[in-house]
Amino acid sequence: MTKAPIVVHPPLGSGGRRVTVRGEIVGLATSDRDVVEFLRRAGLPDGERLLDDPTWVKWVGGRAHVYDAA
Repeated sequence: MTKAPIVVHPPLGSGGRRVTVRGEIVGLATSDRDVVEFLRRAGLPDGERLLDDPTWVKWVGGRAHVYDAA
């Protein structure tokens, strides 16, 4: 199994989640909309369809689509 090229990292204490694409930090997301925009900028125009596809996106720490620290 190959590694997902997009990683949404654990929520930060101050809120938001770091997002990396192929190991490069692309931004700090506070919503799915932010993640989709980062993916668009990285050349993936259908980012919204990729968010729940584990072959593309790995959600690390915390629940998927949750951006505030618990």
